[in-house]
Amino acid sequence: MQDRLYSGKVKSLFATDHPDELRMLFRDDMTAFDGLKIVQFPGKGALSNTMNAFIMQYLHDHGVTTHFIKKINENESLVKKMDMIPLESVVRNVTAGGLCKRLGVEPGVKLAQPILDFFLKDDPLHDPMVTEAHIRAFNWASDAEVAQMKQMSLKVNDILQPLFAKAGLILVDFKLEFGRYKGQLLVADEFSPDGCRVWDAQTLKILDKDRFRKDLGDVMESYQELAERVMQAAQ
Repeated sequence: MQDRLYSGKVKSLFATDHPDELRMLFRDDMTAFDGLKIVQFPGKGALSNTMNAFIMQYLHDHGVTTHFIKKINENESLVKKMDMIPLESVVRNVTAGGLCKRLGVEPGVKLAQPILDFFLKDDPLHDPMVTEAHIRAFNWASDAEVAQMKQMSLKVNDILQPLFAKAGLILVDFKLEFGRYKGQLLVADEFSPDGCRVWDAQTLKILDKDRFRKDLGDVMESYQELAERVMQAAQ
């Protein structure tokens, strides 16, 4: 194992013999409320790695460039070394979570069109929502990069919504991160049950990290069900 370069809430990044590539380790940690609630679930890292590898490859096969190279073992994937943009792009198809709190709307309302918001990645500040004017003023990303992040985020939604629907699931919302690689903007970080909301289309059963946030139980069973249904739907 090479030197560890970064350790986040649920993943760690390690150097490799190739200067443009990193090993991304998915740990068994699960966190909520900006890291205030932390629990380890055995097998969670492997499951997240598997689902992330599947989604990233699926996006690549449908024309979205990502930092993912390949899955290299149960808990690790090889990824491109990125200059990360300090923003999260959140795409919403159904009202839930912070949107309901901010606007006082009921959860579960299907939106007439997807909503895309940007948030600054900053745990101590609880990842505040920011506007394109903020992004421009603080030089977090160029206007061209913002336009591309929006276009790519909505394209990811267009690709994944039908897949999840085929699996009998509602893709309520999800977050993406982006980075620069040799002058190209790529989808980075991960796509797993940690970073999206997904409900069963018939029962509205929650299958994502809200089970952990809300102490609903059966967290790993729900993660496993979500991953299996999505991957089977692609076959």
